[in-house]
Amino acid sequence: MGVLSQVVLFPLAPVRGVVWIAERVRDMAEEEMCHPSVLRARLAALNEALESGAIGPEEFDREEDRLLDLLERSGGRGARAGVRTP
Repeated sequence: MGVLSQVVLFPLAPVRGVVWIAERVRDMAEEEMCHPSVLRARLAALNEALESGAIGPEEFDREEDRLLDLLERSGGRGARAGVRTP
């Protein structure tokens, strides 16, 4: 049955290839967005936005918690220790 299913599904091979490539691109983008250095830079920008008054304390707290959780999951050691909260 393996040969028959390969013959029947052969026309879908390009679609499966595109799906595979899209999944790899998504995985790499997620990896880059969750890299500890990127997350730390986003935390620094968040602190600057709070200090300049561009965002309020509630929005800062929500976004900071989200970024710190991502940083902890990405393997950033001591993620919460180095972040300054006003």
